[in-house]
Amino acid sequence: MMIDDTSISNAEHNLPVLGVGEISQALKMTVEQTFQRVRVRGEVSGLKRAASGHLYFTLKDESAVIDGVCWRGTAGRIRLQPEDGMEVIVTGRLTTYPARSRYQIVVEAFELAGQGALLKLLEDRRRQLAAEGLFDAERKQQLPFLPRVIGVVTSPTGSVIRDILHRLADRFPSHVLVWPVLVQGDGAAEQIADAIAGFNALHPAHDPTHDPTGPTPRPELLIVARGGGSLEDLWAFNEEAVVRAAAASEIPLISAVGHETDTTLIDFAADVRAPTPTAAAEMAVPVRHELLAQVMDDGARLTNAMHRKLDDGRLRLEGLARGLPDLGRLVGENTQRLDDWSERLGNALDLGLSAKRRELATAVAGLRKPTHQIAQSRDRLESEQRALGQAMAARLKDGRSRLDNISALLESYSYQRVLERGFALVTDADGKTVASTQAVTVGDDVNLRLADGGVGARITGGGKSKQKPKPKPGNKDNRQGSLL
Repeated sequence: MMIDDTSISNAEHNLPVLGVGEISQALKMTVEQTFQRVRVRGEVSGLKRAASGHLYFTLKDESAVIDGVCWRGTAGRIRLQPEDGMEVIVTGRLTTYPARSRYQIVVEAFELAGQGALLKLLEDRRRQLAAEGLFDAERKQQLPFLPRVIGVVTSPTGSVIRDILHRLADRFPSHVLVWPVLVQGDGAAEQIADAIAGFNALHPAHDPTHDPTGPTPRPELLIVARGGGSLEDLWAFNEEAVVRAAAASEIPLISAVGHETDTTLIDFAADVRAPTPTAAAEMAVPVRHELLAQVMDDGARLTNAMHRKLDDGRLRLEGLARGLPDLGRLVGENTQRLDDWSERLGNALDLGLSAKRRELATAVAGLRKPTHQIAQSRDRLESEQRALGQAMAARLKDGRSRLDNISALLESYSYQRVLERGFALVTDADGKTVASTQAVTVGDDVNLRLADGGVGARITGGGKSKQKPKPKPGNKDNRQGSLL
């Protein structure tokens, strides 16, 4: 059978021509109408949080990859914050992104894919918070022995709060403040963290039990409690906000979440972990009747100890008293001794005064009159003045004699005396003394000083000879004359 190429060409020309935008929009409507509500399981990869608040990521498995987006309004409400490598199940709708000709899923909810993923996320978070030191033993506080006010963070309904109140009433009735919170589901973690911080923000009261109308007192102990449940049910107590609030609490905190086999991250941050909420109440306060029995027993033991101490002291006092002498006799003997010493003291005073009077009279008799002493002192002063004048006169005479001798000797050494013996003093024209023949030259004028005057003289011999002046350079003998 032969096919006509002309008919085929006419059929192709009958197809409508669509624009790129039109075909993209048609595909978008088809995908969105077909996949209005889907749940997709995969591993989160390439997670980015844009400045607008939107989340962009990809979901992948062994065979395919799909883009995902979570708008800002939804991203702010989701309880589980996705991370790279986390296996999740997302709920949303499929759509396309025409600008890149790609399809994607608009996510409305996240949930972990199975318990294994939850445990992996829990372990990663535990290691991160432990590395920050939130679980260190040095941060743990000691529980108060008998707290007057106990704060309980738990659900206001259910058996947990009833068990805690019942056990506290049985053991030691205390003032209990309950901060009602959600213990699972959306918003539970935020409420628990706010409750712990709210209790810490209260002001402590001096006596809260006697002033019910006053301000709410600050608890001295906190209990964060919840009954048992699955890992997903207890997940609020694994949230980072709850763990950080428990670690930052200045009030000692007991965690009582789940059963004994359940473990949450708040258990590591709390000061003490209780296996059950009932056990937390038992840790919080002692048993009252046991305390009363202990106080009574300690009181009896203290009373017995005091009696024994008094009996021992009484026996010792009696023994010491037997060793003491008779007080009356001791006082009488000392009184007699005092009288004897008083009498002897009076006699001694009289004798001493008489002796001192005699010594004073003798001393007075030996004293001389002042006028006599003054006259003797004046005679002694005049005698010393005469002796001093004679000594000074003799010393002046001796000094004058020595001065005359020295003057005569100095006069004998004078050059004038030498001149009187026939010598003469020779000086040159400048008045300088001529002491050597080398100091004058033949022809020099000199002065001779004799004993009775001076005369002038000229050196004719014996001195240095005068040297003839050297002819000046260039002077020639002109005796021959000049031809010119």
